[in-house]
Amino acid sequence: MSDILSFASDYLEGMHPAILKRLAETNLVQTTGYGLDPFCDSAKEKIRAACDCPEAEIFFLVGGTQTNATVIDGLLASYQGVIAAETGHISCHEAGAIEAGGHKVLTVPHTLGKISAKVIEKTVRTYITDESRDHLVMPGMVYLSQPTEYGTLYTLEELTEIHNVCQKNGLRLYVDGARLAYALANETNDVFLPDLARLCDAFYIGGTKCGAMFGEAVVLTRRNLIPHFFTIIKQHGALLAKGRLLGLQFDTLFTDGLYETIGRDAVRFAGRIQSVLQDNGYDLPFISPSNQVFVTLSDEKKSRLDRVIQTCFWEKPDDEHTTVRFATSWATTKEMVEKLISVLIELK
Repeated sequence: MSDILSFASDYLEGMHPAILKRLAETNLVQTTGYGLDPFCDSAKEKIRAACDCPEAEIFFLVGGTQTNATVIDGLLASYQGVIAAETGHISCHEAGAIEAGGHKVLTVPHTLGKISAKVIEKTVRTYITDESRDHLVMPGMVYLSQPTEYGTLYTLEELTEIHNVCQKNGLRLYVDGARLAYALANETNDVFLPDLARLCDAFYIGGTKCGAMFGEAVVLTRRNLIPHFFTIIKQHGALLAKGRLLGLQFDTLFTDGLYETIGRDAVRFAGRIQSVLQDNGYDLPFISPSNQVFVTLSDEKKSRLDRVIQTCFWEKPDDEHTTVRFATSWATTKEMVEKLISVLIELK
């Protein structure tokens, strides 16, 4: 085990203790496989209630990349592509999984990770007015992340505007909620689960980065939105035989409001780290309201930091500097944060 303290990501720990306890308690219980069990049934009912969407279909998949690839493939026709920010996870960090499934990611400009209704409308107009459009990939859906890769949040007004543009142009709207718990826990957030269920065709509730050992919960907001979706999940290798392990985790996360509150400390600690960096004159390329903090360091300082703190590489703004990301999680402690802060103050 390394003595280096890591803020490299938000899925470094195992699982929330409440989940571990229930897994131990139910370890020898026999259930039907593939998510057709009482634990999954209970979790689905709790998620429908939390989303205020009784007609929703809920499916549990093994991971984020599998979820994005499966949902996008299920929603699109063979000749369609998906509009996403240039920085979108499906464009930058999923190894071409969407393209491997036969669909092009149609990247568009962003502002701190967010795309606007105007940009989406322009993209659709450009396609429609192109006389050679039959030779092009048709925009078929819009992909968003909440929070974005920059840790920023879509407001309810922004999401509503995007929903309206999608409705007007026959586009599906899909939201990647890998870090959704950290958006829900933010005091400035005004987009909640019922809003996502009302405005989106589909979204997923992240588990892997939000307290679960693994797994994501897909919410299809109306029945038969994707016919035979269970089979499509299996085709994409995203179906877990011991599906009750996923259902039990989400059943726990959606008991007594745990999912809506599990990210509070992570957001609060990230805010403290960000404030300390600002107070000590560090170069923050932008302010993130979620559990991710970005700072640009000289390569010499980054090398010194790497000896004691593990971070995530973000980008090279020039030959002499590197932007890195600190990510807090549901499991981050005050002691970990204070140790990081002492290192940053000494480094400065």
